[in-house]
Amino acid sequence: MISSEKGLLEGLHEVDWAELGHAYGRAQDVPEQLTELCGDDEVAREGAMTSLLGNIFHQGTRYSASPHAVPFLARIALAGPHTVRDRVLWLLTRLAVDWHDEYDLPGGIDVEAWRTAVAAVSLDEALAFYDEQIAAEPDEGKRSRLRNIRAEWAAGRLTDSRASALLSYDAVREELSNLLSLLDDPDPVIRTRAAYLSAWFPEEAAAVLPRLLDRLRVEDSVTVTATTLVAVGLLGDITLRAQLGPYLDASAPLIRWAAATALARMGSAEDTAGLGRDLTGRVISELTAVAADPPKPGVDYNEGDIPGYTSRSLLSLADHDRETVIRGVADCLPTMPRHHTEWTARTALAVAFTESSRDRTPSFVELTEAQQRLLQALAKAEVWNTYGKKFEEDLRSRRLPDTRAALRRYVGVPDDGQDDTTDCIWA
Repeated sequence: MISSEKGLLEGLHEVDWAELGHAYGRAQDVPEQLTELCGDDEVAREGAMTSLLGNIFHQGTRYSASPHAVPFLARIALAGPHTVRDRVLWLLTRLAVDWHDEYDLPGGIDVEAWRTAVAAVSLDEALAFYDEQIAAEPDEGKRSRLRNIRAEWAAGRLTDSRASALLSYDAVREELSNLLSLLDDPDPVIRTRAAYLSAWFPEEAAAVLPRLLDRLRVEDSVTVTATTLVAVGLLGDITLRAQLGPYLDASAPLIRWAAATALARMGSAEDTAGLGRDLTGRVISELTAVAADPPKPGVDYNEGDIPGYTSRSLLSLADHDRETVIRGVADCLPTMPRHHTEWTARTALAVAFTESSRDRTPSFVELTEAQQRLLQALAKAEVWNTYGKKFEEDLRSRRLPDTRAALRRYVGVPDDGQDDTTDCIWA
């Protein structure tokens, strides 16, 4: 067994785990799970990984035990058993930025706003909130649960979800300088995970960007190159456009997409004049090509949803070429996962139909080609309510048909008999 004698778990038992919490109560089981993660028993390692994913990172929530586990996980990622290192890197990324990185795309994570929001929350306010809830709750069972939660807050084992997440984020940030060495790991899977992890620490950009650019110069893996390019785009600025531009001519579609995605973020972070008209046009062209034919294999960003990420990048450049952007987004929608479509549908509608107070419903032939294609894509959606009720309000405000059946008639698509409320996943 790989143990604390080799340094991976040094200091493990100096942490008072019983005073820390996770999703299922006190965290005294975490040391055993971390130890099993380093052991020779593959079944035990798998069980430990599953347990840690479920307790210190439960459905995206981080707990008081979560940041304390990070230093040990970082050591395991660096020198633990080969079969767990990539998943440990993935867990470290999730502990830093949650499951859903699409909330931070295409612009990148706004840590400054996160820190400001956390600073505005006080323990006294939280305790006062629970006091009010306890006083107003008539059910004794629910009052008891509220008292238990309040006690956890008072003992420091619970914090505001944004605050507990930030503590985990900062714990991973503390380990980042060591983890960057994994960009040179012999295993391309490890290099990919390391590049993906590094993309979410803009406060460390001065140290991270040179390492990422060095990796690009020597990398021969398509997936590692693509992941690294996107990371450079999320952390860098317009001064790097000359270094990324040549990747638009790569033979691999995934690399061309990644370069376009990185440049789109750099351009939209300032304005399209920053990239220049020709380069911005090339970026939009590459992104729209991907919209129609997404490359495989994919990348970790946006849960692997390249069409969804592409739609966000395109919409960030809408002021440059609105019609082409909307056509590209229309091509993205059919291949996006259902749970990623609401934001794209509403944003694309707002970009395509800037007038929100028409006197009448325009005839379909009065619309531009891009507007027509967008509405057709939206109307053909397998599950209308994926878009959400606010989307229907957006349609009404633009004097457009606000039910699936009506929109299908409007765009000339035959009625398929599907009810608007079928399979609603946003209820």
